[in-house]
Amino acid sequence: MKIIAADAVSTAVDTETTLQIANDAELADLAASGALQGVQRVELHFPKFTDGRAYTQAVLLRRRYRFTGDIRATGDVLIDQLVHMQRSGFTSAVLAPGVDAAAAERQFTRYAAFYQGDVLQPRPLFARAAPDAAPAAAETATEPA
Repeated sequence: MKIIAADAVSTAVDTETTLQIANDAELADLAASGALQGVQRVELHFPKFTDGRAYTQAVLLRRRYRFTGDIRATGDVLIDQLVHMQRSGFTSAVLAPGVDAAAAERQFTRYAAFYQGDVLQPRPLFARAAPDAAPAAAETATEPA
C-alpha cells in the first residue's frame, strides 16, 4: 500500500481519471451510470475514524464492480486502520495531519499474515495449499485405489 503524508499530497485532482466518492454514495447507481468507466483512481473519504462505510465501498468496488485502479483513502486516516484498509482493497492512503508515515509503514511488517481471507487473498489460510505439499497432494489424488 502506498502511504502518503498529509503535507505531501497535491490539492489538484485530475477530474478526468479520478473519482471522489462520498461515503454515503450508492455505488450501484454510480456503476449503472457509467461513472467508473475510464477512472484510474477512486478516492473514498473517511470523515472520522469511526465511520467505516468506505471499507465496504472499497470491497464492493473490487469484488462486485471489478475496479482494478487505485483506491485511495482520504480524510481521518490513522495508522491502526491501514492494514484493514489494504485487506479491504485500498491501494493508497493519505494520512491525517500529524500521523507519522514511517510508523504507518511499520504496521505492514507487524501484521504480515492473516488466517482469514480478504480482497487480496480470498481463500482463508487453511484452504491454501502449502507450497511444498501441493505436488504431493496432486500425485496421491491420481493414484488408483
